[in-house]
Amino acid sequence: MDRRQAMAGLALSLAAFPRALAAGSDPGDPRPILRTWYRLVLALVRHTPTYSPPVASRSLAYIGVTAFEAMALADPALRSLAGQLNGLTPPPRTAPPGVTDPAAVLDAALSRVVGALFSNTGPTGQRALASVSAKLAARAAEGLSAGRLAASRAQGRAVADHILGWAATDGGAVIENMGFPLAYDAPQGPEYWVPTSTAAVQQRPLLPGWGGNRPFAMPAGPAPCPLPPPPPYSEAPGSVFHADAMEVVDVAAALTDEQRAIARFWSDDPMLSATPPGHWIAIALQVLDEDDGSAARHAEILALTGIALADAFIACWASKFDYDLLRPVTYIRRVIDPGWEPLLNTPPFPEYPSGHSTQSAAAAAVLTRLLGEGRAFTDRTQDDDGLPARRFPSFRAAADEAGISRLYGGIHFRPAIERGLTQGDCVAAFANALATRA
Repeated sequence: MDRRQAMAGLALSLAAFPRALAAGSDPGDPRPILRTWYRLVLALVRHTPTYSPPVASRSLAYIGVTAFEAMALADPALRSLAGQLNGLTPPPRTAPPGVTDPAAVLDAALSRVVGALFSNTGPTGQRALASVSAKLAARAAEGLSAGRLAASRAQGRAVADHILGWAATDGGAVIENMGFPLAYDAPQGPEYWVPTSTAAVQQRPLLPGWGGNRPFAMPAGPAPCPLPPPPPYSEAPGSVFHADAMEVVDVAAALTDEQRAIARFWSDDPMLSATPPGHWIAIALQVLDEDDGSAARHAEILALTGIALADAFIACWASKFDYDLLRPVTYIRRVIDPGWEPLLNTPPFPEYPSGHSTQSAAAAAVLTRLLGEGRAFTDRTQDDDGLPARRFPSFRAAADEAGISRLYGGIHFRPAIERGLTQGDCVAAFANALATRA
């Protein structure tokens, strides 16, 4: 799909928002407001230039925390994440719970946070923001007195400003040059990453410092989910490294139609999709649509999934730049077949571990804890892009498929996939330890 098709997809997504709002009969129900804001965010991610997967994961986490904290002020069933997430203090309470309306508080908070996080989106995105914001604000205001509406909006904005102030200090708030450093001291040696694209901006790797950002639920400081090194680099036939590369070559040469479909379903390319973390948030939204759980359930699932995804990218990027391993396409063309081509485009950053694997395992573990081990679902995330829906018996089965899709696509060696899944499980343990219920 090209850029114009992505923009058309945004317009189609916007057309569905009024129907989504109409589906909720009670204007005071926060759930349609929450779902609609999230669907707008997923549409914005796919055409806002700085929104690479790590950046998308960060914003999705802050949006989730904002929604959760806004709702926790009014819902005694929810326990604030303040004091549990690194550096988060309690948001200010500007009015007693009975004075404010939860749906109006939530809408005001998300309007402020989404507008700030996507302030650099293009004209189409800005129009979308303005249009959806106006529709949601009108819905949230239905039946409220002027005084209650003003108090609710003030409370929501106070929560949003508090979260944005916290976000500004995490190390990931400013993205320069699309995330590609203007200067980069690359390590030297045959095993290290080198550019795989001719694009001028991609001659340096994406966001090499992202692993040093402040995590959400993981302990701050040295990475708490480290990985062992990849197999020792070798160009010798019969070595483990050469065998891993030959597996990539052999798999690519014998791809079935199903394996090609899997690779493309999980490709989730920036600027053409909601990116990998957006894909997992889309899965969470689809399951919430099916289950029709409470507003508190919505807030809990979306917040914890977003937190796990964001921490997964921090842990994964720390490991990627610890080892700085070259991509399969580089090794295979150098050592095995100069004309070899992978099915998918190779992303512009080091290979080990697989980001898809780490973040998918993390999201799957959170969703499994909250929704059950054997929760089957149909993933329709790619319907608008013409890719058939896929059915999974569990969240972990989907994560495993997302991981192996990168081998089918020719962009990861198997150890990066398997150890990425292990790293994601480690990351999820910190999100799953958060207390969200009073």
